[in-house]
Amino acid sequence: MEAEITTRGQNGGSLRKGSLDNGMQLILKESRTAPVASFWIFYRVGSRNEMPGITGISHWVEHMLFKGTEKYPQGAFDKAVARAGGAFNGMTWQDWTTYFETFPAERIELALDVESDRMANAIFDAEETESERTVIISEREGSENSYRWLLNTEMQAAAFQTHPYRHPVIGWKHDLLTMGRNDLYDHYRTFYAPNNAVAVAVGDFDSERMATRIDQYFGGLAAGPTVPDMRMQEEEQRAERRIVLRGADQTSYFGLAFHAPAAQHTDFFPLTVLDSILSGAKGMGLFGGSSSNRSNRLYRALVDTELAVGVSSSFMPTIDPYLFGFHATLAQGVTHQQVEDAIWAEIHRVQEEPVATEELEKAIKQTKAQFAYSSESVTNQAYWLGFSEMIADSDWFDAWLVNLEAVTAEDVQRVSRTWFSRGKQTVGWYLPE
Repeated sequence: MEAEITTRGQNGGSLRKGSLDNGMQLILKESRTAPVASFWIFYRVGSRNEMPGITGISHWVEHMLFKGTEKYPQGAFDKAVARAGGAFNGMTWQDWTTYFETFPAERIELALDVESDRMANAIFDAEETESERTVIISEREGSENSYRWLLNTEMQAAAFQTHPYRHPVIGWKHDLLTMGRNDLYDHYRTFYAPNNAVAVAVGDFDSERMATRIDQYFGGLAAGPTVPDMRMQEEEQRAERRIVLRGADQTSYFGLAFHAPAAQHTDFFPLTVLDSILSGAKGMGLFGGSSSNRSNRLYRALVDTELAVGVSSSFMPTIDPYLFGFHATLAQGVTHQQVEDAIWAEIHRVQEEPVATEELEKAIKQTKAQFAYSSESVTNQAYWLGFSEMIADSDWFDAWLVNLEAVTAEDVQRVSRTWFSRGKQTVGWYLPE
């Protein structure tokens, strides 16, 4: 390893950070609470790195890396994990792709072996590629059965005109039908390399020994080509955009979205608190839950008044500016305009009246509880560390609670005025035919 540093974070435990000679970053955290360890590989690639013609390619490549290598033919790793008493998975999102394994601590070396192997030696068999095309198209068509999903997809594409966040992670169907094995393999060789990866290990191990073992498995892998920069930036939205979708589902849905700042922006934490005030705190990570929203503003304004059977808001950390969204399922006999007016009434209320101290403190307390819940196990801690490094850095994660607790009522009012305006909204109505 080189560039090694050791820090102690306020969220508990010491971190060891560094990098290998081939550019792969390491984040190690010892945790002796249980005899288990979790190992993750994060790649800086997701739908954010895709252009028209190859949308969905990162998700497809993620699938292909489960199809085996010469050392671990398809199914061999699954059996090895089962024998070792472990768990594993992989996933792709807008800003990253990741794979992980959690094992009894003495067997964590199996994770290092398989991840280093498939980083360099995935086969991409032509027949398996075609078979997986069918699987992924079927997965997309399954999502298309949900008009809520279709409405969200149409709204996302309307909200972004240039930035790749406009594309669904699973891709557009025409691209899934026309991409081939060579497209996938080129994408793999470009992005799934040590110099574009972060290895994270949390658990019952000695950091010095773990760093040495990771270097033994990954240090000899050649760095990939220079990863192309994602240089597209979304221009400021200057006009209200509206989507009207019709279909066979007899339930009506409503959506409203505004452009919102990236994770490292100073307004991120005030908007996170505002999200909690409006519809309850959420676990910001992959494994987080959500608090009961029955006492929160949107529930009282729309569900208690029988305008909607369900309502929520959403905001998440991303590399580039993304969206702050509102979502509602309409009650029978209620019009979309009624729901839109009710949500806007709550937006105006936040913009015009400072949030009461008690409500602010409750929102922050609930968000802290969700943060704690979503980072309590070694698996979740490793995810959070890698995820934070993808969308910001581990310092952002370490300062999470301090930044959250610093949010004031004035901050919440200011960001609601800054980011929510009718001239910059994207509205979606789903109407039954």
